[in-house]
Amino acid sequence: MRVENWGQVPYLEGHARQLELVHAVYKGAEERIIICSHHPVVTLGKKSTAEDLLGWSGEVVQVERGGKATYHGPGQLIAYPIIDLRRRGQDIHLYLRNLEQAMIQLLSGLGLSASGNPTPNNPEQTGVWVGQHKIGSIGVAVKRWITYHGLALNLYHEPLAFSGINPCGFNPSIMTSLEALTSTKVQRSTIEAQVSQSLLRLLAATSQNSLTL
Repeated sequence: MRVENWGQVPYLEGHARQLELVHAVYKGAEERIIICSHHPVVTLGKKSTAEDLLGWSGEVVQVERGGKATYHGPGQLIAYPIIDLRRRGQDIHLYLRNLEQAMIQLLSGLGLSASGNPTPNNPEQTGVWVGQHKIGSIGVAVKRWITYHGLALNLYHEPLAFSGINPCGFNPSIMTSLEALTSTKVQRSTIEAQVSQSLLRLLAATSQNSLTL
């Protein structure tokens, strides 16, 4: 398994590249963790409804991941693990918990007490929360047991982020960022490295094969 950093890429380009890797990993290629960010875009998951869009005027993309509407932009860290769940007991729920834990571990190291879904019986609240505010979103898709899409961690305050939508079905005011919580503009490269290492450890621990980190 290796980490690739794509930098900032247009959403549709990143999506196409993910699908290419899904096919390659299914055929036996090395698993990947993709780190990137996107130009501003709203994506609509399988559970999205017309009420999720409240005036957003930018790019909108319908996607095959779970969940509802969410925003992606340059102030986020995006991680797309392209991994083979056939090597991990085909356990999608465990995979989701690992995505949550990667963000929780990072936030804990920064002195923030975070938690995963506060109401496990409500899948709409999947993600990572600090108190009553959501800082990390998760939406995944699985094709022939190969994962794509992934997590989005809000690093920086973006005035227009989440405006014009109901993010994951919530009021936009529920969303927060590392910058808002710490009053510090964190170094992107440092956070990218820490999230990558957490994902490598967590996903390696669930693999039926030995992975070299």
